[in-house]
Amino acid sequence: MKLKFNGLLALFFALITQITFAQEITVNGTVQDQAGLPLPGVNVLVKGTTTGVQTDIDGKFQIKATQGQALVFSFLGMKTVERPASLNMTVSLADDSVQLEGVVVTALGITRDKKSLGYGTQKVDGDEVNRVPNTNFINNLSGKVSGLQVKTNGNLGGSTNVIIRGYKSLNNNNQALFVIDGVPLDNTNNNNVNQTTGRFGYDYGNAAADINPADIESINVLKGAAATALYGSRAANGAIMITTKKGKQGSGLGVTLDTSISVGNIDKKTFVDYQKVYGQGYFGELFRTSRDVNGDGEADTAVRTGDDASFGPAFTGNLVYQWDSFVPEHPNYQKATPWVAAQNDPSKFFQTAFTRSNTVSLNGGNDKGAFNMSFTNLGSTGIMPNSEQKKNSVLANASYNLTDKLKASFMANFIDTRTQGRNGTGYNGNLVAGFRQWWATNVDVYDLRNIYNATGKNYTWNASLGGVSLAGGQPNLSPAYWNNPYFERYENYQNDQRTRFVGNAAVTYEIAKWLDVTGRLSVDTYAEVQEERRAQGSYAGDTFGTQNTNESSGYMKFMRNRTESNYDMFFDYHFDLTEKLNLKGVLGVNIRREEMSSLRASTLGGIYVPNHYTINNSLNANAIVPEGQYTREVDGYYASASLGYDDFLYLDGTYRHDVSSTLPDGFNDYGYYSLSGSFVFSGLVDANWLQLGKVRVGYAQVGNDAPSYSLVDTFPTVPAFYSNMYSVPSTKQNPDLKPERTESIEAGLELQMFQKRVGLDVSVYKTETRDQIVDLPISEATGYTRKWTNVGLVENRGIEASLNLVPVKTENFTWDMTANWAVNVNEVKELDEGIDNYQLGNFQGGVSINAQVGQPYGVIQGSDYIYVNGQRMVDPETGKWVISSTNDKNLGTFLPQWTGGLNNRFTYKNVSLSFLIDVQKGGKVFSLDQWYGQGTGLYNNTVVNGGQAIRTPVDGDTGGVILPGVFPDGTPNNVRLDQSTGTDGYLGYLGSASSDYVYDASFVKLREMTLGYTFSKKVLNNTFQDLYIGLSGTNLWIIHKNLPDADPEAGLSSGNLQGFQSGVLPTVRTFALNLKAKF
Repeated sequence: MKLKFNGLLALFFALITQITFAQEITVNGTVQDQAGLPLPGVNVLVKGTTTGVQTDIDGKFQIKATQGQALVFSFLGMKTVERPASLNMTVSLADDSVQLEGVVVTALGITRDKKSLGYGTQKVDGDEVNRVPNTNFINNLSGKVSGLQVKTNGNLGGSTNVIIRGYKSLNNNNQALFVIDGVPLDNTNNNNVNQTTGRFGYDYGNAAADINPADIESINVLKGAAATALYGSRAANGAIMITTKKGKQGSGLGVTLDTSISVGNIDKKTFVDYQKVYGQGYFGELFRTSRDVNGDGEADTAVRTGDDASFGPAFTGNLVYQWDSFVPEHPNYQKATPWVAAQNDPSKFFQTAFTRSNTVSLNGGNDKGAFNMSFTNLGSTGIMPNSEQKKNSVLANASYNLTDKLKASFMANFIDTRTQGRNGTGYNGNLVAGFRQWWATNVDVYDLRNIYNATGKNYTWNASLGGVSLAGGQPNLSPAYWNNPYFERYENYQNDQRTRFVGNAAVTYEIAKWLDVTGRLSVDTYAEVQEERRAQGSYAGDTFGTQNTNESSGYMKFMRNRTESNYDMFFDYHFDLTEKLNLKGVLGVNIRREEMSSLRASTLGGIYVPNHYTINNSLNANAIVPEGQYTREVDGYYASASLGYDDFLYLDGTYRHDVSSTLPDGFNDYGYYSLSGSFVFSGLVDANWLQLGKVRVGYAQVGNDAPSYSLVDTFPTVPAFYSNMYSVPSTKQNPDLKPERTESIEAGLELQMFQKRVGLDVSVYKTETRDQIVDLPISEATGYTRKWTNVGLVENRGIEASLNLVPVKTENFTWDMTANWAVNVNEVKELDEGIDNYQLGNFQGGVSINAQVGQPYGVIQGSDYIYVNGQRMVDPETGKWVISSTNDKNLGTFLPQWTGGLNNRFTYKNVSLSFLIDVQKGGKVFSLDQWYGQGTGLYNNTVVNGGQAIRTPVDGDTGGVILPGVFPDGTPNNVRLDQSTGTDGYLGYLGSASSDYVYDASFVKLREMTLGYTFSKKVLNNTFQDLYIGLSGTNLWIIHKNLPDADPEAGLSSGNLQGFQSGVLPTVRTFALNLKAKF
């Protein structure tokens, strides 16, 4: 019994002792760098738990832990250390040279030390694309990466053109590949050929815009073919690698709230400055005088409302019957009103745009894994009435060490985007085209708004009235050409929805210390629905529906589903061959499957029941229901090897071999490879001022396969013609197509000097793309008009430079500067034998976009003037300039000569101020807005030109205008040209060559500016870990441009057809307030 008691007593004291030693203690400590300076923001985590804190502005921390328990200290750019907990601690962190020099996400999502790379890359932090709110994060890359051209059209949810190092393919996709966390991302738009060539249609945007900028940790731009060769046939145009935010092991649990609100209004310098001297009409002083409007039995002076131009009578203030006097429900019915310029022109039609974004994220981690979850709700209204976009995004990613050798990870991103009221683009059915090209300066848009709000009917300023000579009876109030703009926006709106899932799952197993194997499945899938409406009573002259017929009402629905799946398995090896020589690389296989299906249906002949928009409500049966389906299968294997010697000499090689289903047997099996090397000479130079010096060189061969179903002829559906529903295609397919091939060579220099206060990265490159897959014209005697074939060579040569400076750095103040500059020289070297021009697309205004041998890609061709001794030839009979009889004159290319960006950031204690200036030199753009708008008398230069009033009728030796130029015999022109009417003038479409409306697209812009304040740890106490508040602005000031009344960057769509404007929206100047809090 005594023995038992003694045993229990011993056990009791042992337990007491254990509990005593296991009691929690409060650890107080300081974290400092190697120089002994305090480090704020260091993560301090109790190992094996989620308990963690961050050091304050003085580097101090306080945390509860068990005596001797391991504390983990981590900070970006510093080596992570572990220390046993004690009451008072001082911890020093050393620089991590790998982190400081940079880790880059490369092809297949593999991370590499930047100094080992033999090709050019550039990194943009996630804050750079999220600091200024934007519904499309791609737009916030403008000016921040050398060699990257970003161009948008300003539409709500509109597409963005993203080109790296120039246009390489004549007919194929030239857009950069987007990859998010290793998942290749579809970035196509669904805009049809009518939309991209400026006829009509909506811009439904690029799919990459679905990505939520608040979820982006960083973006790495891989510029050269050597950087992307492992992607084979899909990344010939470079790649944009997106890394999403993730939890950090050992970081504890954290919550982040990121909220912003912005307002935007149009920049009036990018919209029409209307002349205020003349009003509606084509015929100068002529009014309609054959109608009794007020019922007194006498003919009244009335406006020619059927004329959609402003070449009418001069404003005098006299009483005139205008469009509203014919509308029974209008207060001015049968009343004359003063003939004056409108107080509210179409610039007042645009509303203030609002955007709000709220993101909540939860992240954390312990010593085995980490996770991050976020939810974002974004809502935006555009500058057009009844326009709105709503986006909800959920992101979840996690990684976990299941065992010491087995690690699992996944990423899942769900995005739902819903848009209503996109604006039409191009010419037909585009309100802004009407405002810019065909308008009456006496019309007040607020009057149009009021009558629509009062009646809901399509009473418009442009009523037909039934002809000039009609007298008596009820006039025809239907539109001659243009709907009431408010009726158009609230009755004829469209809506669309895209639901998308992007995700991957991966498992990595450590076979040996030097060898890992990873299996990864990635998926990008989405479904979208688009609906377009035309209400009863609309203008019937615009085409609509699957048969492109003129309809006064209708409904169309388009559905599309797309899925891409990638299955990868790769071995990652890394071992030391000798003490100084190491080898690392990847061996893997990839299976890619793409599937797409689409269906488009519409009513025919109009809708039966008003405002009931279904296909079944069609007046007539529509037998044409275009349905599309395609699949693409690409199987490949790849390998890479990187040999490094003593951390200063590196040699890389990659190889990829693909088998594609879109190419014929015998040509569908093809390989791509790259070789690159880098020499880090700074370690061999005894110079304290040089922290990094590196030269690099690389060569690669990559390419494109063919479009789906380009091999065998099929029978497409056509609009019903008698009993025929199918037709023989006009383009001959080719079973002997080969893949396009791009060869690239580049060299570069990287320097970091003066304690890294000066950094320079310069690249020179040359690419040649051969065996272009294009549809060239052939003899119609073959039964076809065109044929797919491999021809042509396109060359790009360029220089890129990025300069980073810290001109001033004191204890409290820092000035950081980044300058980017790039020049790309493009040339179409050859096409097929006997062919020196390939037309990419043709547009209104007699212009086309072309690939012309010996010229840069994207040459604008059109008409020009005939010259005599360098002066324009004048027709002595008419007094007009003589225009070339063909539209094949070279008017310049839309490609710029060079681009650049200058970003400055000033930080004083907790206050920061930054601004970005974006520059483009050169490039051309044709403006259909000016071509028609000057012909219809909207612009100021149609009233006074060169200080001369030009609308005064010719009267002997006075009036009119004498155009500068000479007769065919070289004598000066002395013929007066009557410019008082819009039927026989020399401006715009009436008598000018296309060349007059091709403008220099150069610009200098204050792209964005941000003022922010980060609250100190002392102020925050224990409530917040971080708190930031900022004010920002975008598109603040176009410092210089040559294109009048529009933004030279505005366009129609993404893709290869640029350099053309029609009905473009004005630029929106935006101001935003942002709040970001970490708990």
